[in-house]
Amino acid sequence: MLKNSKIYIAGHRGLVGRAIIKRLKDKGYRNFITRDKTELDLRESESVEKFFQKEKPEFVFLAAAKVGGIVANNKYRADFLYENLMIQTNVIHQSYLSGVKKLMFLGSTCIYPKNCPQPIKEEYMLTGSLEYTNEPYAIAKIAGMKMCEAYNLQYGTNFISAMPTNLYGPGDNFDLEKSHVLPALLRKMFIGKLIENKDWDGLRNHLAQKPLPNLQSSESEKAILEHLRKYGILVDEGRVKVEIWGSGKPLREFLWSEDMADACVFLMEKINFSDVVSSIKSKEIRNTHINIGSGLEVSIKELAWLIKEIVGFEGELFFNTDKKDGTMRKVTDTSKLEDLGWTYSVKLTEGIKRMVSEIEKKEFNTQGSEVIVQ
Repeated sequence: MLKNSKIYIAGHRGLVGRAIIKRLKDKGYRNFITRDKTELDLRESESVEKFFQKEKPEFVFLAAAKVGGIVANNKYRADFLYENLMIQTNVIHQSYLSGVKKLMFLGSTCIYPKNCPQPIKEEYMLTGSLEYTNEPYAIAKIAGMKMCEAYNLQYGTNFISAMPTNLYGPGDNFDLEKSHVLPALLRKMFIGKLIENKDWDGLRNHLAQKPLPNLQSSESEKAILEHLRKYGILVDEGRVKVEIWGSGKPLREFLWSEDMADACVFLMEKINFSDVVSSIKSKEIRNTHINIGSGLEVSIKELAWLIKEIVGFEGELFFNTDKKDGTMRKVTDTSKLEDLGWTYSVKLTEGIKRMVSEIEKKEFNTQGSEVIVQ
């Protein structure tokens, strides 16, 4: 990519898209194309076709998707399958027709089997059954990766697919019902610290700036505490407690979103589909996607205690073992990316410290994620 190359970022308002734009700007790129969902509905084939004919982007980062938590994925199975298939099919196909020089498709590690060998190598895709709750979303992402692969083989395009691990970072979703485990735990303990310090002005300001559903910051202390109980933030005999679902034993991998963006820009600048294929010894070209992660894992319990220490929360953590743990281990094998020349830089401790600063800001994301991210 040249500094004046025309770059389209689909999903520029999401965690991934924002981080990619920031990294591109840091490296001197300035010629961006963005559209939000009110300007361009990526599910509509005709609209996407007209957009590509008019704008003629040279490079495309496809980070747009319909995303959501476990409940949403399981409840709206048809929506997650249909809308994601339409979004990625339209963008990938029009990228081919309009002669895009290079496209990056962003997926998710949910593409791998539920009971996958660990650490997870790219070659493990399609070797077993998927996690049932997010199976439609995973199938859509697999289809997107395979579509890129197939277009490369049939039409000679230069489309690459990247599969990031669990991400966290600037602009993360701190919604206590729908956010991922790291930002949710961080916000719970941040609120817990305000309560144990009896900083009611601070808590009311926090709730005014970052509202919780059906709770007014002006309500009584008793009403606020009662409301917070549903989110696992409790006061018992004067001691603040934060609930964590499960035993805390499952192991997870986390990657700073800006590290992920750096990896994406690295791949777009330096790695082509031909580079990935050259390392495949079999006549059958498959599993050409690339994992993006740290390759490091931490238990949920260790993560919780680390957040507790960094936030300065002195209350109690209790693990609700009536809730399911989920997959006990999920960590990516990042050797393919490392062999290509990239490794992560932001350690988990440093990333959490940055997140604490993020949650102290006047504005941050507490909106649910059951939307099309564009």
